[in-house]
Amino acid sequence: MAEIRFVMAEELATESYELAVGSDGIQIRASSRRGLFYGAVTLRQWLSSHNSAGSANPIPGVEIRDRPDFARRGFLLDISRNKVPTMESLLRLVDLLAEFKLNELQLYMEHTFAYPGHEEVWRDASPLTADEIQQLDGYCRLRCIELVPNQNSFGHFHRWLTHPRYRHLAECPEGVQHAFSDEIEPFSLCPTDPATLELLRDLYGKLLPNFTSGRFHVGFDETFEIGRGRSSTTCAEIGLDQVYLRHLESVRKLAAEHNRRVQIWADMVLAYRGLVDKIPGDVVLCAWGYEADHPFRRDLAFLAATNCEIHVCPGTSSWSSFAGRAQNALINLEEAASAGIAAGATGYLITDWGDRGHLQPLAASYPGLAAGAAFAWNRTEAKHRDPGDWAAAIDRWVLDSPECGLGEATLELANVYQITGATQKNGTALFHLLMSPDDGLENPRYRGLSREGLDSAREIIRSAVTKMARAETQSLEARRTRDELLWVAGTLRLACTVGEARLDSPFSELSGLPAETRAALGGELAELAEQRRELWLDRNRPGGLEDSLHLFTKLARRL
Repeated sequence: MAEIRFVMAEELATESYELAVGSDGIQIRASSRRGLFYGAVTLRQWLSSHNSAGSANPIPGVEIRDRPDFARRGFLLDISRNKVPTMESLLRLVDLLAEFKLNELQLYMEHTFAYPGHEEVWRDASPLTADEIQQLDGYCRLRCIELVPNQNSFGHFHRWLTHPRYRHLAECPEGVQHAFSDEIEPFSLCPTDPATLELLRDLYGKLLPNFTSGRFHVGFDETFEIGRGRSSTTCAEIGLDQVYLRHLESVRKLAAEHNRRVQIWADMVLAYRGLVDKIPGDVVLCAWGYEADHPFRRDLAFLAATNCEIHVCPGTSSWSSFAGRAQNALINLEEAASAGIAAGATGYLITDWGDRGHLQPLAASYPGLAAGAAFAWNRTEAKHRDPGDWAAAIDRWVLDSPECGLGEATLELANVYQITGATQKNGTALFHLLMSPDDGLENPRYRGLSREGLDSAREIIRSAVTKMARAETQSLEARRTRDELLWVAGTLRLACTVGEARLDSPFSELSGLPAETRAALGGELAELAEQRRELWLDRNRPGGLEDSLHLFTKLARRL
C-alpha cells in the first residue's frame, strides 16, 4: 500500500492543489482543507480509472496541478414545484456534488420547510424539518459544501398567499394570471405593507438558525405585479424601482439580524435600470438565463456597474421537457462560464427547476449537472469535450457503471427535441403536446412541428431503448436511472403519437380526434401516470405527487 502524504502549502491559492503519484508514494499539496479534499477526490478518480477489479497492473504515475475558475460553484435544486426528495436522495446528491468538486448547494424553497405555526402552508408538501436541515448541513460541511438557505421573499409567494390567513399580504389579493399556475391567484407580497416584514421576520427566525452558511438567497425575481395593486400609490409617487429597493433594504436588515449576507436574482435589477448605482454593495446579484442565446455578456457588463459580487446562473434545461434539452444546456452552460470569467463573476450556480409539476426524473438533469460542474471548474478544458465524454462521465461518475451505455441513452433522449421540427424555448413541443392539451397547433411552441420530424424522433427513441436493454447496470443508481429513462422514452413516444394524430386531423383541437384514438391515448397515458407514481416515490416524498399527476393527466380528462 503506497503512503499518502497530505502537505500544507501556503503558497497555493485557495482550493487549488497539487497531486503527485509516483514510485515513492502519493503526495497531495494544498493551502486549505478544501484543496486537500479536492486533491483526494482526484486521486480517488485516478485510482478508479486505472485499477479495475482484479487487475495486477501498477497505477500509472501522474502529476496534476489544478485550480477552479470560479470560487463558488453551486447547484440549486427546485424543491417547491411539488417534488421534495427523501433524505436518502439528498445525501446521495451531496456525495455527487462533492465528486464534481462543487462547493455550494441551495434548495429553492417557497413553502417546503416545516415552519412552526404555519402548518396550513406546508401540511401536504412533505417538507424538510429543522432536524433534517441540520443533518444535511453537517453532511455538506464534511464534504466541503456550503448549504445556503433559500426562501423566496417577494415574488413567487403564491404558495402562501392562496391561503386566507395570508391573502391580505398580497400585492393583488384578488389574484393575477401568472406562469406558474393555471389559476388566477395572488403571486407577490405587498412591499409597502409592514405586516409583510413581520411575516418574513418570523420565517427567518425559524429557518436560518438551522444553517451554518453566512449567506441567504431571498429570491426577489419576477415581481411583475409591483404597482398593479396595493403598492400602486407609493409606486406612482416614488417609482417602482424605489419601492423594490426599499423592500430589499428591509429584507437585508432582517437577514443581517442573523448575520447573513443576502443573494437576489438579478432580473429585476436589469429591468429597473435606475437601481444600478443604488443596490447595496454587499448584496450578491445572481444573473440567470437558460437559453443557448441568453445575453450573459450584456447582462454582466451592466451588473458590473453595481460593484456587487456577481454570480452567473445557467440551467440544466431539464424542466418542461421530460427528457431535457441537452444541446441547449451545453451551450447555455458554456456561454455562462465564458461570460462569467470575462466579467470577473465569483460564482457559477447551476439551476435545476421543476416548472409544470417537476415531472422530469432526476436522470434528465444529469447531463447539465455533469457538464455544468466541469465548466465551473475548468471552462477551457470542458469546452473541448464532445458528447461522448459527457455520456462516459455519467456512466462512470454518476451511475458507477462504466461503459453501461445509459449515459449515451440519456443524451439521445435529451436531444430528441431538436428533430421534431418545432423550435421553442423553456420547454419542448413533445412536453406540451401532453401537458398543454387546450392549446391549438397554431400555438408558437409548435411552429415547424412535422410528421417527418416526429417519425425521426421515434427512431431516436427506439435507439435509446435498445441501448437501455443492453445496459449492464452495476449499481442501484444505474438501475433507477434505466427505469426512469424507460419511462421518459414511453412518454416521448406517446407525445409523438399525440402529435401525429393531431397533425393528421382536419381539426386543431383534441375533440376532432376519432373516439377510438382518444380512448387508446387515454389508456396509455393512465399507464404512464401509474409508472410515474412508482418512480417518484422511489426518490421523493409523497407530498406534491398528486398535484403533479393531476397536471400530467389533464390530457386524459380532455380525451
